This record gives sequence, structure tokens and C-alpha cells, in this order.
Amino acid sequence: MPKMQWTDRMRQVKILLSCAAVIICALSLIWSHVLVSDLALEEQRKVEVWAEAMRSLEQADEQTDLALVLKVINGNHTIPVVVLDAEGNVQTYRNLEVHAKSAADVDAEVLKKAYAMREHGNVVRITLSGDEFMEVCYDESIMLRRLAQYPYIQLGIALIFVIVAVFALLSSKRAEQNKVWVGLSKETAHQLGTPISSLMAWTQVLRETYPDDQLLPEMDKDVKRLQMIAERFSKIGSLPEVRPENLNEVVAHVADYIGRRTSNNVTITTRLPQQPIFANLSAPLFEWVVENLCKNAVDAMEGKGAITITAFEETTRFVVEVADTGKGIPKGQFSSVFQPGYTTKTRGWGLGLSLAKRIVEEYHHGRIFVKASELGKGTTFRIELRKNGH
Repeated sequence: MPKMQWTDRMRQVKILLSCAAVIICALSLIWSHVLVSDLALEEQRKVEVWAEAMRSLEQADEQTDLALVLKVINGNHTIPVVVLDAEGNVQTYRNLEVHAKSAADVDAEVLKKAYAMREHGNVVRITLSGDEFMEVCYDESIMLRRLAQYPYIQLGIALIFVIVAVFALLSSKRAEQNKVWVGLSKETAHQLGTPISSLMAWTQVLRETYPDDQLLPEMDKDVKRLQMIAERFSKIGSLPEVRPENLNEVVAHVADYIGRRTSNNVTITTRLPQQPIFANLSAPLFEWVVENLCKNAVDAMEGKGAITITAFEETTRFVVEVADTGKGIPKGQFSSVFQPGYTTKTRGWGLGLSLAKRIVEEYHHGRIFVKASELGKGTTFRIELRKNGH
């Protein structure tokens, strides 16, 4: 079972915070909806009072207090209303925005809006004498509409603010991580420099003392290997020299190195085109990427299985694929395997794939991703490098 890493805990915290934010937004929208519903009911009561005033005006006699009736009618400055007679003709309207110019067009536009109000159920019938009646059609006030829209506007602004803040935080965090990467890499290269120089001197002394010793060439290879590792670390944080390199030779060199340092239970196969493929590379860094993929494959297979390294050329890019027959990666972890700290081993910092991603994307402007993986059958990593002009 892979151990819980700090990245997993951070992901859980992010999920909890996101859920809390969603709950807060939902509660805010629900409460706003309750307020809007209460105000809508209040407006409906006001329309009913206004309709009653219209009925009193229509049936006014010498005992009717017209001052009070007119005060109620003229006091409506916000709610759009249209009064229709029994035949459906417009009698009067208030607080309605009309764009038509001629009287006939005005009546048609007002009538159309009245019908729309009635279809939404916003109508109060006024019963007059006999079979006569009037209908007061009404709509939401401008204030009610603005209040209904306000929570969404507020949440939209808050969302934009949160996105900007998160982007700034991530950028700051990434810049801080970059400084840590660069400092760690250069300090490692610096610390390796002294013992490597000492080893080079000792191998020279041994070569002069025991010129026929068969182990000296292998020791010399390991010292040169350490020199290359130190060179790789020193290149992190600075712009590496990129030049045309034969991709076939780079892959073959990695396969040879890994093959000589793994057990005989691991088979390494290369599938390379017959013609050389020249891509703009920093060979030491790109070899490091392929080596990391191969080492991870060996660990995933627990020292027994097959690794296939394939290189080929497409119309707009060069491609390298590293496939293994290991235990596979769950689909939900395809992207998280490149995060610093991700590892399924009991030992290790989980930095290999993160470094590989940095080298491919930042230094070679390419892509590295999990092309396919199936639990219990294996994983295929894919590296894509753009051709010039593409």
C-alpha cells in the first residue's frame, strides 16, 4: 500500500475547503431565495390592495374617500401593472417601460406584456357590478429583480477574486519551489565536486600503480558517471545548452546503462527507427528523464519484467515512449504522479518524475504524461518534443 504523502493531505484539505465554499454559496443562494420569495409575497399583497383601490375608484360614490383611493393608486412607483377590461383591452398601466411611438403600437406592446404577466400567473381579478370585471396584471418590481440577481453577481465577483487569489498563491508557491529546486540542485553539484575530483586523482594513481588491473576501466566509468550527474544538477535552474542530438543514440545509451545495472530478470528492449532522428536536446538532462522512467519501471515491476523504449518521429513532433509490465497506476493518479513527494516506495523523496516533468516542459518545451496504464499489466509513459516551427 502506498504511504500517505503530504501532497495527499494537502489535496484532502483543498477538497474540504472547496466543499465548505460550495456549502456557503449554496446557503447564501437559499437564504437570498427566501428573502426574494418573501418580498414577492409582499408585492403581491400590495398589488391586491392596489386592485382593491381600482375597484373602489370604478365604483366610487359620494361616500367614497377618493383622496385615500387616489393616494393608494398613485403610491405605486415600483410595481409594473396593467389593467385590462373584460374584453381584454388596456385601460391603464403604470411603471411599465414602453418603446413604441404611436398610440396603437403602445397599446399592442402593453397588451403583449400584460398577456405575458398573465401567463406567469401574476394577475388579480377585480369583480365589478354584474358580470363585469377587470384584471390587474403585474410583474416583479425592478428592485425585486435586482435583489434576485444580486447574490449571483456577488458570488461571481467573489469567484473571480478567489480565482485571482489562488492563481497568485500558486504562482508564488511555484516560484518558491523553483528556488528550492535550484538551491538544492546547485548545492548538490557543489558538494559532489570535491569527492569527484578526489576520486579522479585516486584512479589516476591506481592506473599508474596497477596499469594492468581490469577493474580500473570500470572505476573510471563510474567516476565519469558521477561527473555527469554533478553536471546534471548544476544545469538545474539555468538555461541548458540545447543542440541537435541523435535521439536514437541517446535512448540506446540509456538502455545500455540501465541494462548493465539491473538484474537479469529485467529485459530492456529498444525500438528505434533505422534512420537517425535529430532533435534539439540537452543530452545529459534528457537522458536523466528516460533513466528516471526506466528506474521507476524497474521498481514498479519489483525487479522482474520487461521494459520497452520506443522512439519515433511524427509530422510535428518527436516521441519517446517507455512501457513496462509493472503493477500499473490508477487512472485517478495519472497527473499526481508528477507532483513532488508522490511515491509508492517506503524510501525516497518522490522527486524523480517531478524533475523529469520540469526538464521536459521547461527546458525542452515538450510534454510528458501517462499514455496508458492498467493495474497488474503495466504502464506507458510518453514524451513529446516539438519540432522547430511547430
